Amino acid sequence: MSTKSEQERERLKEEYKDHYRRIKEAKERLKQTEQKGKIAQALNNMNADSLLESVDEFLGKVKDKVTHVEARLDVAMDSLDEDDPGTAAGKLKQEELDEEIKKQKAKQTLKQVKAEMGMLYSEIEKHAEEIRAEKTIGHKKEDPDKGKDSSPENA
Repeated sequence: MSTKSEQERERLKEEYKDHYRRIKEAKERLKQTEQKGKIAQALNNMNADSLLESVDEFLGKVKDKVTHVEARLDVAMDSLDEDDPGTAAGKLKQEELDEEIKKQKAKQTLKQVKAEMGMLYSEIEKHAEEIRAEKTIGHKKEDPDKGKDSSPENA
């Protein structure tokens, strides 16, 4: 008898599961239907005239920006034409630019030479210190131990 009651219990359990599964699916369909209804209502409530007006306004702004950019591009192209080396004004500007570039290159070269000379001088000083070379140009400090009588001039 216990097997019969267990089988009945399992059957009822499956029926409950099936019942709750159908309830869950029905709730999901209801939720989706409500969302679709809200979307349809929003579309119906939308005023096509105001939507078209806002799109036209947006397109007008885009056209204005494009026109402004095209004008700036035209001005830039015209200024490039004026700077063209083929024209007299363009040649003059090109010569000025070339001269300025030469000056800048000369300044850079001079800075580089000065830097190299500074490094060379410091290397020479280091080398002189290493070999303990004495200064040969200029006045030499007299040694306090040596008197004036011991100098070669007085001998």
